[in-house]
Amino acid sequence: MTLMNFPTVYSVTEAEINLDKLLEEITLTSSGAAAIFTGVVRGVTKRGEERRTAYLEYEAYVPMAEAKMKQVADEIRERWNSVEGIAIVQRIGKLYPKTPTILIACTAAHRDTGVFEAARYGIDRLKEIVPIWKKEVGENGETWIEGEYIPASGD
Repeated sequence: MTLMNFPTVYSVTEAEINLDKLLEEITLTSSGAAAIFTGVVRGVTKRGEERRTAYLEYEAYVPMAEAKMKQVADEIRERWNSVEGIAIVQRIGKLYPKTPTILIACTAAHRDTGVFEAARYGIDRLKEIVPIWKKEVGENGETWIEGEYIPASGD
């Protein structure tokens, strides 16, 4: 099977993330492992003083964010040729505590082929180069949260 036949899903959406549907889209008959990372809205944040979060508001310039998500998927494929399927999905809009906000999933034939490392790389790299903005709203007011977005030349 060529790389072009391996499934890749990346999107920014206001819809609920459907893990079962995404796994179905990125799992092949040869897949025996799926590594999944899901970020979730915290109801309590501890950055210095403890803050209770009523909700988060995520925003993105969707065409640019999705182009960068594709770049992350391409980088995963370059580093881990054993990865079969990749899903990268970011929710935007008003999201409440316990709500999934991001999903990174990678599938491969076996668990010991780098699939865990590939998923970890996916979330770390997404935080570095995909422009997603997050506002925390809670009892202490509203705060735009500075992310780890640190694009370098060529990113």
